[in-house]
Amino acid sequence: MRIYKVGGAVRDRLLGKPVTDIDWVVVGATTEEMLAKGFRPVGADFPVFLHPKSGEEYALARTERKSGRGYGGFTFHASPEVTLEEDLIRRDLTINAMAEDDQQNLTDPYHGQRDLEARLLRHVSPAFAEDPLRVLRVARFAARYAGLGFTVAPETLELMRQLSESGELEALTAERSWKEISRALMEDQPQVFIEVLRECGALKVLMPEVDALFGVPQPEAHHPEIDTGVHTLSVLEQAARHKQPLTVRWACLLHDLGKGLTPEAEWPRHIAHEHKGLKLIKAVNERFKAPKDCQELALLVGEYHTHGHRALELKPSTLLELLQSFDIYRRPQRFEEFIAACEMDARGRKGLEQRSYPQADYLRGAANAARAVAVQPLLDKGFKGPELGEAIKRERLKALKAYKDAASA
Repeated sequence: MRIYKVGGAVRDRLLGKPVTDIDWVVVGATTEEMLAKGFRPVGADFPVFLHPKSGEEYALARTERKSGRGYGGFTFHASPEVTLEEDLIRRDLTINAMAEDDQQNLTDPYHGQRDLEARLLRHVSPAFAEDPLRVLRVARFAARYAGLGFTVAPETLELMRQLSESGELEALTAERSWKEISRALMEDQPQVFIEVLRECGALKVLMPEVDALFGVPQPEAHHPEIDTGVHTLSVLEQAARHKQPLTVRWACLLHDLGKGLTPEAEWPRHIAHEHKGLKLIKAVNERFKAPKDCQELALLVGEYHTHGHRALELKPSTLLELLQSFDIYRRPQRFEEFIAACEMDARGRKGLEQRSYPQADYLRGAANAARAVAVQPLLDKGFKGPELGEAIKRERLKALKAYKDAASA
């Protein structure tokens, strides 16, 4: 029995990056031997075990062959005869197909170290094209390592293009797709993830609503970058730069989908794009079964982001409607995330990345003014039921009028 550290742990050590998760592969062992040593089996698909003390995953060396469509369409074979090289060849990228023993002796049959130095994301073997999830994974790695100068090898990009055209991407489950998408959006340069998907044709398969934004012009006065797709990537880039959470990044990606529906005759204006985009945002949310908080914020940002930009001009009644829509009294964090998404939208424009966004503090102040309205005095006056609701609304409106007047003075 020989045990090797494999995959990301080896890659990141060689890159000088912190190693968080460690994967181990065991060569020359049987399931019975692993159990005898106290390892606990995990799952039924293939032989993976948890170490009795550390809890880390140890997998028996295995081979695999394609047996159906999609990510799960594989048959695995594990036995003591499977070599380390045979186990490594089934992996996606050469930089993930290296192993080292307990003395840090490197096994690198597919030149992963060479590709690390060349800053290339290259597939290990033609079997890469058997797993459609790898299109998303490579795009995610491109987003993670773009800052180090990594690019996708042309021949790998071509395989990704073939996969995108094959219909295999449609076989991916919502859960698997979302796992990759959500991880990619949290990388340092998530816009690169979208760029790579677009370059290989996967974006128009997975998110045709986002793909449709490229080539759609906007008024140059507000959008010096003009192209709506380019703007969307810039907004996403700003969200990452400002360390925004996943909910905000997801909303940033989807906020302008309605502009893809504007007839060419109306370009570069996009009248009512906020409302037109809601059905598209909802469709993308449902396609990937995004978490509820991501779904809700994306829809709210899609509908109200122009309200955010025009906050200082809004009538108190419109401002109150906006605050009510977000349920700022019970969900204060959601309104904060809306403000963040609006600010990223304002900054995601060519040459305007450093602009100030006074709307943010103005909206926070408005929310505080509305929250400060005390309910007890109204109860003391005998208001109850629907009448109480109307009385609270009147008082909040009065508070917002006073707030607006003070801010304008």
